Amino acid sequence: MAAAPVPPAADVLAAPAAGSAAVTAPISTGTAAPELGASVLQMMFGLAVVIALLFACLWLIRRLAAPRGGGAAIKVLGAAAVGPRERVVLVELGEQVLVLGVAPGRVTRLHDMKRSELPLPADAPAASVPGGKAFAAWLKQATERRNAG
Repeated sequence: MAAAPVPPAADVLAAPAAGSAAVTAPISTGTAAPELGASVLQMMFGLAVVIALLFACLWLIRRLAAPRGGGAAIKVLGAAAVGPRERVVLVELGEQVLVLGVAPGRVTRLHDMKRSELPLPADAPAASVPGGKAFAAWLKQATERRNAG
């Protein structure tokens, strides 16, 4: 029994299957290629919609994350650097004034007092003091009082 010769793969793919009719009609796309201007305009419109959605989401996030009246109760009166990444901050919370030590990843309460005990006038904000000299003097005085008693 002799084996039948195997035709090359290209001939097998090109030849129609037995019993089927070969279709040789040209394939038509039905529409012409879209114009370049129309596709660019469509792309720009899509980009504008995406950017508008981004801005709307950012506005919504800001609106939802805003403090509801609690932010006005806390005021930073002044700050002094005591190291490259450490600060001493004077914070007013209602009638209470806190002296806080702030370092990366940590906030420590150093001292607390009443607003009336603060050497600065009650009307003048600490930001109007040039260079924070009054705060530095107050801090020195407060630490001396704390160490003495």
